[in-house]
Amino acid sequence: MGAINNPRPSPIAGTWYPGDAEHLASSIDKFLLNAKTQPVKGHIKAIIVPHAGHRYSGGVAAYAYNTIRELRPKTVAVISPMHQYHPARLLTTSHEAYETPLGQVPVNRDLVRQLTQSLMTSLGDGLTPIARDQEHSLEIQLPFLQRIYPDGYDLLPVMLRDQSDETTHALADALVQVLPKNSLLVASSDLSHFYAESDAHQLDGAILKAIQELIPDELYRVEAESRGFACGLGAIACVLWAGRKLGADRVDILSQATSGDVTGDRSSVVGYASAVVYQTS
Repeated sequence: MGAINNPRPSPIAGTWYPGDAEHLASSIDKFLLNAKTQPVKGHIKAIIVPHAGHRYSGGVAAYAYNTIRELRPKTVAVISPMHQYHPARLLTTSHEAYETPLGQVPVNRDLVRQLTQSLMTSLGDGLTPIARDQEHSLEIQLPFLQRIYPDGYDLLPVMLRDQSDETTHALADALVQVLPKNSLLVASSDLSHFYAESDAHQLDGAILKAIQELIPDELYRVEAESRGFACGLGAIACVLWAGRKLGADRVDILSQATSGDVTGDRSSVVGYASAVVYQTS
């Protein structure tokens, strides 16, 4: 495939992950090699992965990516939070592709249009395209996907500024309506931020319990009661709702860690976990 005009240039290559192709490929391959996983006995609908810099969360994310590396999805929908302020509820890139040191990932513009149309009908609001966004949580997943799917895939990128249950439920319904059969959902989210590690484990445990039980509503209850936090809570809820509608009946938590496992500082950590959502029957 030739170069795509108007790619989104990476604002995080060289900082959040290695900036040259050889180093980046080698780093991801090492993460994948060290993440020992068992085959999933079912039909995978989605994965949940962290989005810190690869140094901190790449080892955790690799467990999820290892579970899907034998799949060959035509389309991958990456659902992430939008950390910067924007007045729109739901965002997507206005570019034709994302660019990383490993090459370009083409955006499926037709699916973006279809998703916007579906959301306009159900929510009264579609995807707002933006150029040269600085959001890391969506892009950070792409090098892993590029490495495990060297033959390529189409990307459906969605960033949530509004992570309310109304918005994420509507997004889930719209995704189920427009995604082609051979598609994969990816939710990008870290867990609690800047608590002592003992507290972080409790907070993250409550979120992971709701994820494992496949109860998106419980995620919102846990957060409302300050029993657990996830910066991409809406992204997680969205893929759980969509996964259930697509037949998923099980979630396996694959790996859990904190930034303290890398830095050695247990006094203030960020939590990470990866999971796979699938249909057993």
